[in-house]
Amino acid sequence: MKDLFRPAADGPDRILAIMAGRSCLMRSAACGSCSEAKVRRFPGLAVLLLAGASVAVGGCVPVVVGGAAVGVNAATQERGLGGAVSDAEVQTQINHLWLQHSERLVSRLDMTIDEGRVLLTGRALDETMRADAVRLAWQARGVREVFNEIVVDPSDALQQSASDRWISTRLRTALIADAAVQSNNFSIVTVNNVVYLLGRARTRAELDAVLANARGIPNVRNVVSYVRV
Repeated sequence: MKDLFRPAADGPDRILAIMAGRSCLMRSAACGSCSEAKVRRFPGLAVLLLAGASVAVGGCVPVVVGGAAVGVNAATQERGLGGAVSDAEVQTQINHLWLQHSERLVSRLDMTIDEGRVLLTGRALDETMRADAVRLAWQARGVREVFNEIVVDPSDALQQSASDRWISTRLRTALIADAAVQSNNFSIVTVNNVVYLLGRARTRAELDAVLANARGIPNVRNVVSYVRV
């Protein structure tokens, strides 16, 4: 039984430790369980947490790849349980490929995935890092499309990240409150005050409502939609 909790040498545990460390600095002040020590104490939880680590305010929730537990909200998404599991597997593959190439890919860049459609965001150190992230993402099984919205910005941009978090949180709250919108069908990512949307709308009217909510948030410079109807 002890072997069930033996720390893994690399893989999901190492990826999660890197991403969790960044999350504490740049995304959430209420992070009480993302230390590397806690990750390594329970490596079996890494895939569960990793599946949703990049979607701080997205409609997706963590799932267990190959297990029986699946996030409750996944059942109400348009893509269903099967789509959520497949996307979790794709995300794990890409994170592994990124980590094998460079830890900085994992620490500086993000991905949001919906039915094999991968939205890449974040701040790359240079054009080479940006190109490497896209190239490696295409190598993962199950990837259908890759939307490259990575910006080249070598700064840490902690203050900007705080503004981006505020916009994403404000928009998520607005979508939840909007009776015309099924909010958990949409993932929200904000970089440099530009809002990126991914997911599936039930109707064109629902998509228009989402876009109107996004454009109504103060300080939003642009709204880029990869939402399908």
